[in-house]
Amino acid sequence: MINKTVKIHLERLYRTFDLRFLSSDPLQFVHRFKRKEDRETVGLMASSLAYGRVEGIKKSIEKALAVMGDSPHLFVKKFSSRQARLFSGFVHRFNDGKDISCLIYFMRQMIEKNGSIEEFFLKGYSPDDKNIKNALISFSQRALELDTGGIYGNGLPLNAGVKFFFPTPSNGSPCKRLNLYLRWMVRRGDKLDMGLWKEINPSKLIIPLDTHIARISKNIGLTKRSTPDWKMAEEITETLKELDPVDPVKYDFALCRLGILDKCPRRADSQKCADCMLKKICVL
Repeated sequence: MINKTVKIHLERLYRTFDLRFLSSDPLQFVHRFKRKEDRETVGLMASSLAYGRVEGIKKSIEKALAVMGDSPHLFVKKFSSRQARLFSGFVHRFNDGKDISCLIYFMRQMIEKNGSIEEFFLKGYSPDDKNIKNALISFSQRALELDTGGIYGNGLPLNAGVKFFFPTPSNGSPCKRLNLYLRWMVRRGDKLDMGLWKEINPSKLIIPLDTHIARISKNIGLTKRSTPDWKMAEEITETLKELDPVDPVKYDFALCRLGILDKCPRRADSQKCADCMLKKICVL
């Protein structure tokens, strides 16, 4: 049973890091658009690229969206694999223009097959499941079975970068970026996340586990695990359900700000630790 003091401090943190801090997060790009279809499309693009340093992530998303124009959803619906040249020269760490083009081509097929990315995802979702795990396994598997349109040549190579966008819990991956996308699409109740996908209960979500969340969660007793994998993500989420069983991942944005904004050091720092809102529950 988690200490009640933890809830007090995490609730205060949640109330502190709100929309005013949106500029430090790739979620800002989803907020630029008003139509559900555009937000859904931009969300998958932005979350897929959400790895590495924040400034680099933002530059890469800006570059991709500049090609996609005022309606990314319409761009996706009309996208042909022959247009992969539009992303020639695109590089985001170890992903390139072919990977972005294939992601867009996959999105087009999801929309053509089921009407939206949401409906494509829901084909593998059951409200009876404990959490989103099985739905994620199904989503990634079915996405990678879609036609590549010859973007990589014949079929999907073993080392195709688009595979990085569709990890699976079945091999232990924490699926940070897909869980981030789901948080953006599913969570409601505040003005931060979109709350567009109504069929999925927010209580089924799993926290998007990155290095910041893993480290801070260990420091404040949300997990006893040492490996940042799917099991750690589940354990942290289950602990947070003791604080808020309806919306456990609502704390993700605020906790992540401590790392992204360099407010939580890897080693004890007298000044930063003194100013931290979690200092009374942290073991650092």
